[in-house]
Amino acid sequence: MLFSQKENSPLKRLPVISLIIIGINICVFIYLMFLPQEGKLVFFRYGAVPAAIMYHDVQQPVMPFLCIIFSLFLHSGFLHLLGNMVYFWIFSARLEDKLGHFRFLFFYFFCGFAAVLIYSLWSPHSTRPLVGASGAVSGILGAYLFLFPVAKINPVPFAAGLIKKFKAPAFLVIGLWASVQFYGGLVSLFITGTRNIAWFAHLGGFLIGLSTIQFWIPRHTATADETE
Repeated sequence: MLFSQKENSPLKRLPVISLIIIGINICVFIYLMFLPQEGKLVFFRYGAVPAAIMYHDVQQPVMPFLCIIFSLFLHSGFLHLLGNMVYFWIFSARLEDKLGHFRFLFFYFFCGFAAVLIYSLWSPHSTRPLVGASGAVSGILGAYLFLFPVAKINPVPFAAGLIKKFKAPAFLVIGLWASVQFYGGLVSLFITGTRNIAWFAHLGGFLIGLSTIQFWIPRHTATADETE
């Protein structure tokens, strides 16, 4: 089996990479808050612009390759940052424990790159910068669904009272999330105003994470799980 029956067992590794990624995102967001208004052009200068990636129709100060990396740490608002980081933390720690620190780090960026490229293929002439960790986080969700489909998770973290004690299987929580992304993507095809959210980047990252995570698992880990 690719996942263990001990899916809710204590972690063997401290999720160092997950904490570092969250910390960098928060620091970048705080830094951007104190930039003068004209400094907000950083989104256009360093965000992932599909037209620049596909056709170099938009001039940027750094290579598109680097812009994709930078875009994963740029967020347009507090709720954008909060949503990505909360979902990331819920699912990243156990995945990092499964893959190991460095495999997890490369997998995270791999999903982020794939999400941006899929979105760029979908909207190759768009000059709207794509920013945020959503594509990479979506890949983490896809990987978690593949590895730990029945693991019990709290879909409303940090909540008080009974909600805090409520846990649901991962396939239900992630399945509902994926359904919202799919619905949003369909709606965006017909209603222009909904295209501010890169639904197809989310779906692309999710499908990449879901379909490729099996190739990232350390061989000794997969063997150990099969014998449990």
